[in-house]
Amino acid sequence: MAGKKCKSSAKLHGKTVIITGANTGIGKATAVDLARRGARIILACRNQQRAEAAITDIKRESGNNEVVYMHLDLASLQSVRSFAENFLKTEPRLDLLINNAGLFVQGKTEDGFGMIFGVNHLGHFLLTLLLLERLKECGPSRVINVASKAHEFGTVDFNCLSTHKELGVGDSGFQTFMLYSHSKLCNLLFTHELAKRLQGTSVTCYSLHPGGVRTEIARNTSIWFRIIMQPISLLFFVDADSGAQTTLHCALQEGIESLSGRYFSRCAVQDVRPKAKDDAVAKKLWEVSERLSGLP
Repeated sequence: MAGKKCKSSAKLHGKTVIITGANTGIGKATAVDLARRGARIILACRNQQRAEAAITDIKRESGNNEVVYMHLDLASLQSVRSFAENFLKTEPRLDLLINNAGLFVQGKTEDGFGMIFGVNHLGHFLLTLLLLERLKECGPSRVINVASKAHEFGTVDFNCLSTHKELGVGDSGFQTFMLYSHSKLCNLLFTHELAKRLQGTSVTCYSLHPGGVRTEIARNTSIWFRIIMQPISLLFFVDADSGAQTTLHCALQEGIESLSGRYFSRCAVQDVRPKAKDDAVAKKLWEVSERLSGLP
């Protein structure tokens, strides 16, 4: 089941990268690879203890000591704002923003949004917009949104979002999967609209499906869900290093600037269904997300 490998030999000395959720799984594997290429890596994570343990591993595996932790809780819009303010004050460059963090567990964010929508979409939306000017200043630069093939099952129900601050209701395993799928469709629509708004700048953006990957994304789900998924994962899912390859391709591959806004899988651009590139829905999602995240 192993996928394609990123073939870029790009070096990143003097470049700065932010990776959300980089203390485990795909994010950590991405951090190791980019650190080996000489980049300064900012691990934007919620759990300081786990992040600092990951930093020790990343430094050891990459031989690069330019790896630092900055606190970011995507379930808190105030934390997103504080992270961006701190970053912009202390770091002069931003060349790659990799919106990698994701979760598959229900609950509510600090601001009352459904946890899956709030973390997988809204927190990353706000983070990206707060850092966009720095990305433009340091161009050519890129924004990478780690999505999922699950987006194919998703929809964007604006009425539900208005009423419940979430894209769906219900707390069964199936309904949780659907909420995750809705949030991943948001990732594609956000990328599609972002690319349109970035035309004429030196910033490009891409969304991607990493493949079926053995990560800790389901660590907070029910024990029955984990029992069901374990044999499937062992048989059909790849490890985090393999799962990071399409992220690395989108971050590093030369000559894909004309594909800004597109969706990648197995290190290649893929066609998507009309709902994942619907101009009107993407524009409305952007406008609603601006309002929900308190942007002017």
